[in-house]
Amino acid sequence: MLFSSMTFLWVFLPAVLILYQLAPGIKYKNGLLLCASLLFYSWGEPKYVLLMLFSIAANYLFGLALGKYKEYKQLFVILAVIVNIGLLFYFKYFNFFADTLNKVSGGQTLALRDIVLPIGISFYTFQALSYVIDVGRGKVKAQKNIFRLALYISLFPQLIAGPIVRYSDIEDQLSSRTVDTALAAQGIRRFIVGLSKKVLIANTVAVAADNIFDLPSDQLSPLIAWMGAALYGMQIYYDFSGYSDMAIGLGKMFGFGFNENFNLPYTSTSVQDFWRRWHISLSSWFREYLYIPLGGNRKGIARTCLNILIVFAVTGLWHGAASNFVAWGLYFGIFLVAERLFLGKLLQKLPAFVCRIYALLAVFIGWVLFRSHGIKNALLYLMAMVTPAKGKMWSVGEFVSAKTVIALAAAILFCGVAQRLIIPKLKPVAEKNKVLSTALPYIQIVVLFALFAFCIISIAAETYNPFIYFRF
Repeated sequence: MLFSSMTFLWVFLPAVLILYQLAPGIKYKNGLLLCASLLFYSWGEPKYVLLMLFSIAANYLFGLALGKYKEYKQLFVILAVIVNIGLLFYFKYFNFFADTLNKVSGGQTLALRDIVLPIGISFYTFQALSYVIDVGRGKVKAQKNIFRLALYISLFPQLIAGPIVRYSDIEDQLSSRTVDTALAAQGIRRFIVGLSKKVLIANTVAVAADNIFDLPSDQLSPLIAWMGAALYGMQIYYDFSGYSDMAIGLGKMFGFGFNENFNLPYTSTSVQDFWRRWHISLSSWFREYLYIPLGGNRKGIARTCLNILIVFAVTGLWHGAASNFVAWGLYFGIFLVAERLFLGKLLQKLPAFVCRIYALLAVFIGWVLFRSHGIKNALLYLMAMVTPAKGKMWSVGEFVSAKTVIALAAAILFCGVAQRLIIPKLKPVAEKNKVLSTALPYIQIVVLFALFAFCIISIAAETYNPFIYFRF
């Protein structure tokens, strides 16, 4: 079930919100949210809710064992990692591993299997792992109430596309939380903003981006190729950050506070800065549970660089079981190593706008690796970005409609430009002008209502409404 579907917006969410308000206490509110979350997950693929229930039960038992038998904590943590990563490996990476092995051996060493990837398995597996590992480290206590742990792992706002929420961040909220009018209003506002980013911008630019990336490489002129990369870069940002906004907004509606997942990543001044701002929950997860355990930056510069490359190779693999994702991860790992060794010092001496251009070029070229089907296609696309087309010459107008131009302009404006230039100037004016200050909340309500109305109209009229990160 998509957040941007009519079923969710007009049936599921209103029903859950009403029943949640009627539920008498935290015990019943949690029970309602747990049932709603399992229903939400099983809507599209009912059989895989059993896999999630197994994950919940297994990690609950691991947590209890770690709390009771502390002398064996290392053993139980290792077993928990094996079970969780084993499930993730089978459903997400088995065929990739088998195909790679068969190519290396030159025969049918391992037969491929008909495996369907369960939605959101990467996200809820990492959440469950963070819980068990933190119990083993003594950072949190083992949760003895299986229903609270089940709610943490399955909570529907962030279940299938993040952000990745650590147990320590919402441990207290599982047992005690309140929702007042102000918090609910913040949640509704954030949800509408996220829905608008997804429906009005991401979906619109996605059509043109898909059409360009589907072209044969010999029919791509540099202008069309760069346009495709730019459109896809905006699509993935507004798609994923829009989903995160909706998840954070939904969390507020039910009294949960989720950490931010994006912080204007396209205003970054380096690749390192970009990864501090993009998919923050995943970056912090890998830092806490992979980079630091590998040694971090404590064992010399050579080991630090190796650890960075390992982490980003795994980051790429986490996004998808394909060689281009691994290449995408290593691509950024190489940039981060270069910035640590020498490039970072050079960037500090350059004007900020030059650094931003460098970061944007690095990121958007990286999106070509991410979006393409395989490394070969990615390399052909990258070649097309710098060489004239040999086949049919397409004009920009054949891919970019007036609607797409408006959406792209809005995408550029609101990916950092408006937030840095316009919003800070409005605040002092509003503070000095009492009339404007009083009117702003009402203007905001009108704008949000209009955005929501446009979203509903767009959802009703369009059939193209995917979420990129659902497949990860």
